Amino acid sequence: MSTYILNLETTTTNCSVSLSRNGETIVLKEDNDKSYSHAERLHVYISDVLKEAKIKADDLAAIAVSKGPGSYTGLRIGVSAAKGLCFALDKPLISIPTLDSLAHQVEMDHGVIVSMLDARRMEVYSAIYNSDYNQIRDTEAQILDETSFKHYLEQGNVYFIGNGVEKTKALIRHANAIFVEDRLPSAKEMDILAYNKYNAGNFEDVAYFEPYYLKDFVALKPKIKT
Repeated sequence: MSTYILNLETTTTNCSVSLSRNGETIVLKEDNDKSYSHAERLHVYISDVLKEAKIKADDLAAIAVSKGPGSYTGLRIGVSAAKGLCFALDKPLISIPTLDSLAHQVEMDHGVIVSMLDARRMEVYSAIYNSDYNQIRDTEAQILDETSFKHYLEQGNVYFIGNGVEKTKALIRHANAIFVEDRLPSAKEMDILAYNKYNAGNFEDVAYFEPYYLKDFVALKPKIKT
């Protein structure tokens, strides 16, 4: 029997939707539009992947969403869409930590992975994983400086991935630092993670689930023209 799961990733500029069957990606549609046009594209992509796979929404076993941290607006759009589908279709909701799925884009045998997303100024949201993708340091909002991750760098290779890499490269020049550039979270890496959670019955309460913002939303005041 096939288990189809729809996966939604909207935490960065990459609007990404995948459909998996038994944990394997069968359709992926995504676009890294810097204008954050998720509100216009997300439901179109959902329709497209279902149509390409030739299945109906009722055939889905569950809906999975990237839970954050990430863009406040992107998170709201993705989670709202996922919850709406779960209510309409009476399907369970699965949440995947964004930095977990991002870390799975790195393939290596030893060392650690620093999964990081850009925040304001010199700040990033980051989490650290070992080569088995087990999280070994809690997710943090941290201010970067030349000593960041020094403990891990002195022990071996450290793979940095995510859109926080560019600002990290400007500060950290250790020989053990390996920068995996131009990578953003994608629904593709969510597939097996969501399937494992589905088999474990690890579901969210659709009514009360909220994104993992990590920090409170701060609205910036518009600049006054002079």
